[in-house]
Amino acid sequence: MKKINQLIQGNISFVTFTFILAFYFTAIVNLPVYKELNNILSQLDNVKVGFIISIPFFFLAALNFLFNLFSWPWIGKPFFITLLIISSMISYAGYNYGTLFDYDMIVNIVETDSSEATSYLSSYSIVWTILMGVIPALLVFKAPLNPTINLIKLVLTKLASMLASLAVIALIAGLYYQDYASVGRNNSYLKKMIIPTQFVYSATGYVRDTYFSEPIPYRKLAMDARQTAIAMQQAQSKPNLLVFVVGETARSQNYELNGYTRPTNQYTRDLDIISFQDVSSCGTATAVSVPCMFSSLTRQNFDRATADSQDNLLDILKRANVSLLWKENDGGDKGVARNITQITVDRSRQDEMCNGKTCYDMALLENFDQDAEGLDGNRMIALHLIGSHGPTYFQRYPREKATFLPDCPRADIENCSVEEIVNTYDNTILYTDYVISQAIEKLESLEDKYNTALVYVSDHGESLGENGLFLHGMPYSLAPNHQTKVPLIMWMSPGFKTNKQINYDCLSQQAKNGNYSHDNIFHSILGIMDIETQEYEKSLDIFSTCRQS
Repeated sequence: MKKINQLIQGNISFVTFTFILAFYFTAIVNLPVYKELNNILSQLDNVKVGFIISIPFFFLAALNFLFNLFSWPWIGKPFFITLLIISSMISYAGYNYGTLFDYDMIVNIVETDSSEATSYLSSYSIVWTILMGVIPALLVFKAPLNPTINLIKLVLTKLASMLASLAVIALIAGLYYQDYASVGRNNSYLKKMIIPTQFVYSATGYVRDTYFSEPIPYRKLAMDARQTAIAMQQAQSKPNLLVFVVGETARSQNYELNGYTRPTNQYTRDLDIISFQDVSSCGTATAVSVPCMFSSLTRQNFDRATADSQDNLLDILKRANVSLLWKENDGGDKGVARNITQITVDRSRQDEMCNGKTCYDMALLENFDQDAEGLDGNRMIALHLIGSHGPTYFQRYPREKATFLPDCPRADIENCSVEEIVNTYDNTILYTDYVISQAIEKLESLEDKYNTALVYVSDHGESLGENGLFLHGMPYSLAPNHQTKVPLIMWMSPGFKTNKQINYDCLSQQAKNGNYSHDNIFHSILGIMDIETQEYEKSLDIFSTCRQS
């Protein structure tokens, strides 16, 4: 009763204010954690009732302890207002899609452009954020905190509250330590779901590394890079033109060429395509996978800061006098094309290709002949697709290309059935297949000028409801194969096969039986473009064993 009177009279202490916030985060904001715990505990035998009951008390005590560190005059309200709004968005993504906000996800969010970011907006997400974040933030803003502050008393009451929290944690640990250790050890990702600790920790690490760390000195690689004499001779008579297509969010499991039962490759299946059956991505988000596939670093030793501070595949090709062009229709090149010519599709257009916010990938093939003609010697054009980027899958293909129905024509895919989501996603895979077929058609029409080839590889895969997960971005060690297995397909003109002395049957056999990854991209492109350098590793070149010396 006394606490209620204090609230009415405008006399809330900082300790009470902190406890209320901790209770709110425990009971409401952390719904994604309880949802996942319910899935885990329901599969276990002989779960102690006391252990289950103790979980919210453990969260409450832990959050009360941590929040007391930040609830001080002048800084408390702004901090928690910001925390509430961001946490509501985190909670929405975690509850509906199973998204974990680790360091790599923070990088992905920071590098997301406005067009991509708005694709996640829906009436459902907005209502969720308002109810869980904005309204509580307004209440915090209006909260009548005790205007009379005795610093010593404030510190002492905070210490008492924090010690009480530690006592509760110790009591729970004494009673159920083995249960917590068992569940935590077998489901280590749970700690990444707790809001707001994980995303605050990750965001703090990102800010520290980006703004308060000593910059890594830039390293130039492959200063010895050059094209072979034969390649240079070919460039004088009939240059090689390679189109390297970087896909977006396409998973191998939904490729007809890789055994999927639906005709998602009906445009390319009869074009003498080679499809590699087992290819792993470097990451589960564009911000990792794209820089990684163009880097000399392998997935095991990849570090984004290191990769950004040294030459990549495109820099080395340029040094070897391969003429390059990057065409962009996704959320940016992630820095890999910073030193070469770029053309970005104008997504503010409103025509048959664009709606003012996003464009279909066919827009990348506009002026293709002129783009190729504008390059010199042996050349490569990189096309960065928007591909199958969700959750607005329906915006990736025109309605006349909606083959699999009913689809899900909305951003809040959690309000569609899994069947509708899969249909929509498969339409994006099919449309990408159409774009690739049209690129090949253009390359065939240019065979009198160039020896042409096309390589397509996706940056990462996607979850479509398996085990309750949607979208992508899971930590790699926890990610399902749906997020890490990607398509890799190749097409080569007769002239390209002859000039590169490629045994196509050998390559087809490798594609069926071999295991590959993004680690192979750097060395395979150097190899197929006949670049001589000490940075090249023949063992990682997909083409090397199928080329006659």
